Amino acid sequence: MSTTRSPSPTQVRSPRLPSSTMTCTQSPLPHEDEQTMIGTYREALNQAMREEMRRDSRVFLIGEEVGYYQGAFKVSKGFVEEFGPQRVVDTPITEAGFTGLAIGAAMAGLRPIVELMTFNFGILAMDQIVNNAAKIRYMSGGQLAIPIVIRGPGSAAHQLAAQHSQSLEAWFCHVPGLKVIAPATPRDAKGLLISAIRDPNPVIFIEAQLLYPTKGDIPEGEWTIPIGQAEVKRVGRDVTILAYSKMLLLALEAADVLAQDGIEAEVVDPRTLRPLDTKTIIASVSKTGRVVIVEEGWPFAGLGAQLAESIYTHAFDALDGPIVRVTGADVPMPYSRPLEDLAIPDRDRIITAVKQVLS
Repeated sequence: MSTTRSPSPTQVRSPRLPSSTMTCTQSPLPHEDEQTMIGTYREALNQAMREEMRRDSRVFLIGEEVGYYQGAFKVSKGFVEEFGPQRVVDTPITEAGFTGLAIGAAMAGLRPIVELMTFNFGILAMDQIVNNAAKIRYMSGGQLAIPIVIRGPGSAAHQLAAQHSQSLEAWFCHVPGLKVIAPATPRDAKGLLISAIRDPNPVIFIEAQLLYPTKGDIPEGEWTIPIGQAEVKRVGRDVTILAYSKMLLLALEAADVLAQDGIEAEVVDPRTLRPLDTKTIIASVSKTGRVVIVEEGWPFAGLGAQLAESIYTHAFDALDGPIVRVTGADVPMPYSRPLEDLAIPDRDRIITAVKQVLS
């Protein structure tokens, strides 16, 4: 059982992302017939779940403080008032317990959304996720589906130290049977969460904690993004930067700075980490010939290693030089603010990596 919990939103200092990335302006412009609003990443998630719960009575939300407290990060604001405590279920501090309960509900035909207060606490539910959610369809010969979404904040925030600052997406990507999504913008968060809720398979949906207050376009009404579809967030010709989740915002800022020196970087956001849209990534690499991969997680056996392997396998002859990775430091996250800054990738490290790969 977890004995400590991350601070509430009022206790966490504002994001240390560059100020120009606080509004996600790099996403494609909306179609002419598309109605959008400007809203936060948090509001996009709220909209996606609310719309799906209105559309499908089988969808319900379960987790710690998701009801009357409205979620640790206020993502489920107003839910218990609209849908009631039978569909917005507050639980004890028992990640393995309520995740297992939700898997059973999915087996019985419901569509649960499990909110983890942080994916660091998801470690306590790994047996349920890996040995049940990911395997029951296979072990039942396809007789049982597990349409479940397990979502919540991941990666570092501010001085939450070693146990509450981990980027664990590579763990989940390693498991056959799981789909893994890590959107960076409000637009993508809404479209991909709706697709995840409708998917008949278990989906791990990772939301970087520091993205919750960031703003961008949110399409109104029916809006989905196919799972497994990457997106080119910035077109360029000289180098491909692969980045996801909040690292995407740093990559876009780095690309703007590099453009002042005449270097045009193409920024590609995988959005879905498994299944991986290799086709879009290879198309970009084949055009630029150079690659920088940015991830917040640890370097050894990290997701960037898998991205690099996929590129070397499918586009080796297109490369003009070795792939360069920018990762978090290979250490437990320090509590000290200056040391934490050194442990997490920043804009200048991305710029340095791009100039290295171009040299």
